[in-house]
Amino acid sequence: MKKAISLALVALMILVILAGCSDSGSGGNKIGISLPTKSLQRWNQDGDYLKSEFEKAGYTVDVQYAGDNDVPTQLNQIENMISGGCKVLVIVAIEGDSLTEVLKAAKDKKVTVFAYDRLIMNSDAVSYYATFDNWKVGTTQGDYIKDKLNLDAGGSYNIELFTGDPGDNNINYFFGGAMEILTPYINSGTLTVLSGQTEKAQCATPGWATEKAQERMENLISAQGYGPNGTKLDAVMCSNDSTAIGVTNALVNAGYTKDNFPIITGQDCDIVAMKNILAGTQSMSIFKDTRTLANQMVAMVDASLKGSTVPVNDTKSYDNGTGIVPTFLCEPVFGDINNYKTLLIDTGYYTEDQLR
Repeated sequence: MKKAISLALVALMILVILAGCSDSGSGGNKIGISLPTKSLQRWNQDGDYLKSEFEKAGYTVDVQYAGDNDVPTQLNQIENMISGGCKVLVIVAIEGDSLTEVLKAAKDKKVTVFAYDRLIMNSDAVSYYATFDNWKVGTTQGDYIKDKLNLDAGGSYNIELFTGDPGDNNINYFFGGAMEILTPYINSGTLTVLSGQTEKAQCATPGWATEKAQERMENLISAQGYGPNGTKLDAVMCSNDSTAIGVTNALVNAGYTKDNFPIITGQDCDIVAMKNILAGTQSMSIFKDTRTLANQMVAMVDASLKGSTVPVNDTKSYDNGTGIVPTFLCEPVFGDINNYKTLLIDTGYYTEDQLR
């Protein structure tokens, strides 16, 4: 009997030791993922895929969405992640410079902070950043408009400009890249912005909200007389799909059809935007494959936790106000009516039924 008890105790000790060994591996490291909202398809996809890939790698994952882009909610959730034992934080900041104080606590507790998609500003707690080449997002949108209107051949065209939330550091890249391409044509008179709204602050859309973009476009239609039988509008540069959808809604309500629709750019290849592209009421959208970015983030976090070299490919471009943040840039491409099947359907990102 004593021998049996002894053997049982030994077996129990072995189980405890094995459990301890398991905790020392990736399974013992908790990852906190803070995302801005569930109201945009983009962040639902990112959240689901990040969670899935981190769990496949053996990590425990806590994914939180900050209401509908609510900064106090995001701060509270990050505080809870830090106190709840997260070893790593992966954060999409609602406002780039709103996290300075809360991330001081992360640094004090030696929690490694990764900025995801949007650079976190004014915090020396940020160790790494993973995103797409957001300047190229803008230049690709600008080039698309340039090519479709054949601006190098001259002529005279009317354009309006829409970008995203003023607190999102990414709009500096999206809008800046697009304007790098478009400004020479505005200066030469080939492109005219009848509203005169060419500054980033004038073109910003609070919360990237579709309804805000629609409201502003409706005001521009009223003020400038844009319409299929009125003042011609040749293009609207929209930095993403939620703003493009708002602009599209306003133009459809004003009587535009696929036969006379202006060129509309976008970003994210959201389902609604893709349906609009197929219907002829949006021209293109930048495809930023969430699977590519999520896989890269998992690889970076995994390397960091294992003490390996964290993969980055840009150590010069992204200064968050406290210094350069080592960054990995993924490559964006655009999708339109001509290549969406190869880009989205054949790769399994969407099914045909989802876009009907």
